[in-house]
Formats: sequence, structure tokens, C-alpha cells
Amino acid sequence: MRTCFQRDRDRIIHSAAFRRLEYKTQVFVNHEGDYYRTRLTHTMEAAQITRTVARALGLNQDLAEAVALAHDLGHTPFGHAGERVLNELMGLHGGFDHNAQSLRTVDWIEVRYPNFRGLNLSFEVREGIIKHSAFKGRRAAQEFDPELYPCLEAQIVDLADEIAYLAHDVDDGLKAQMLSLSDVERLRLYREAASAARAANPVMEEGVVLYQTVIRMINVMVTDLVANVDRELEHSGIASLEAVRRSGRGLARFGPEVEEQVAELKQFMRDRLYHHYRVSRMTEKAGRVLIRLFQTYMAEPRQMPEHVLARVERDGEPVARVIADYIAGMTDRFALDEYRKLFDPDERV
Repeated sequence: MRTCFQRDRDRIIHSAAFRRLEYKTQVFVNHEGDYYRTRLTHTMEAAQITRTVARALGLNQDLAEAVALAHDLGHTPFGHAGERVLNELMGLHGGFDHNAQSLRTVDWIEVRYPNFRGLNLSFEVREGIIKHSAFKGRRAAQEFDPELYPCLEAQIVDLADEIAYLAHDVDDGLKAQMLSLSDVERLRLYREAASAARAANPVMEEGVVLYQTVIRMINVMVTDLVANVDRELEHSGIASLEAVRRSGRGLARFGPEVEEQVAELKQFMRDRLYHHYRVSRMTEKAGRVLIRLFQTYMAEPRQMPEHVLARVERDGEPVARVIADYIAGMTDRFALDEYRKLFDPDERV
């Protein structure tokens, strides 16, 4: 009853890696509060935006949604800070990249069938996972002919991801009082969305104004993306999947005006939220946790569970890569618990 891409989507949703996204950091670590977005809620928001854009452009919604749902499966605990640290630790062992790890997760780490590893996903979804963002020079993309661009369904995931995280990070940052209203109102994208929200209903509570502003920010970006992709296809005379693949460039992008507004917002978020002292403290703490875990497992791999260690002894995989897989699969909470078990003498192991 299902198409191949619907089956792919369902296999991703039922995977262990997908469930673990609930307790992986977006910006705010899980124990800071239940309100803030996690990798799971971010993935759901990105998938919803992806389906909207795919529907408006007449693309395959199931394929686009499957790529969106899988795009962060390989993320480490503690967000991009965890990825940066794990990449440094794996410097002599092939490095670490969360997009490549997402593909490795669905191809190898997940075990659901008796005679082969992985989720048995289609070529298009697997290609979209590794190629939805910048893929030139990425080793894991070599299997998919790195000279060819992926289908539009995969390309729009990168922009949907951006739209989702920018909008919800503004929301979370204001709610956490790490961003001030006076600062964000200097940004054109936010200012014009807030002005439109207040003009629509001048007597709204401020909390409702924020929600309505975020909705309008998303609407501006999504509407512009759809219109610009449509223009780009018509202007370039692209009318087939083969033409998309051989275009030599990504076709999913914002128009110049909105792209400028998005760039302003991204720079602001880097300066004011992602480098906020509270985020930096957690970033440094997360780095120390992952460094100690990695070094300890490397010194004595038998401190990992038997089913993990079996991949070294039974399958002949490099110890460092198995350790990286194990750490990347941890949730924030599990990593912190494991740290306490290994280094706190009063903690039960």
C-alpha cells in the first residue's frame, strides 16, 4: 500500500536513532528546561516546512520528507559543539561529519533485518541524506557521483532546515532571555514580521505577538523560497530530473532580498545567541565530557557494552570508529550519565 519513499520514511521514524533525537541538543541542553527545542522537534519542524515547499513546487512530498526526517540522525550529543570536538578527536582516524554519520546510521549502524545491515533505504533518500547540504569534497558522497547535484526534493531540505532553526532559535532565545526584543527588532526580517503581526491585531498579548511574528518570518522565507525556485527553473529552462542533476549548481535558494535578510539574522544569531556566555559554558563543558569519554574508551575499549565492542572483535571495525559511532549515538543525558559512571567514584556503574 506504500510507495518506496513512504516505506523509507516509516523505517526512519521507527529507527532507534530517530527516537534518540528527543534527548539531543539543538541549542539548549535538555536539562535546561522542557520548553526548548530538541533535535527531534527541530527535525519535525524542518520536515513540515519541507513538505509544504515540496507540495507547492509539485515535487515528491514523501521523498522530501524522508530526507528531512533523516538529515540529523548522525548528530552527536550537545549539538554542533559535540560534532566539532568529535571531529578533532577523530582527526587521525578519518574525521567525523554528522551528514556522513547520518548516512552511516541508516546504512550500517541500525540493524533491523536478519541478512543485512541498515534500513535498506532507496538510493534517492540515501543520496539526499549525504548531498542535501554542501557535498563537494565530502568522502561519503563519492558513492553518488559527486559531480551530479541531488534531486530538488533533497535540495529544499537544506533551506527548510535553515528556516526551521532560525525561526525557532529566535523564539527559544527570547523565551530564555538570552536575546532582547530591542536587539531582534533591529533585524529587518523580524521587525517587518512583528509589525505585520501587530497591525493584524493591535491588542494581542506580547507572548502571542512573538508567536505570530515567528509564523510570519517562516511564511516570508517559505514563500520566497518557493517563488525563487520556480523562477530559477523557468529561467534556466530546467524541466527534468536529469537537468536538475547536471545543472552544476544548487537550485534551491532564496531571492536576493530575502537572502540578505536571512544572512543578517544568521550573523546576529551567531554573535548574540550561539556565542552567548551560557551557551559557551555548556559548549566547553560538553567538549570536556566527550574528550574524557573518547580517551577513556580508547585506553580501554572493554568499558563499552559488549554489543558495541563486538563490532571490533566480530566485524573487524577500527576501534576509534566504533567509539565515535557509540558516542555519536548518545543523547545528552546518556553522555552525562556515562561520564558520572566512569569518573564519579560514588556513582553506580
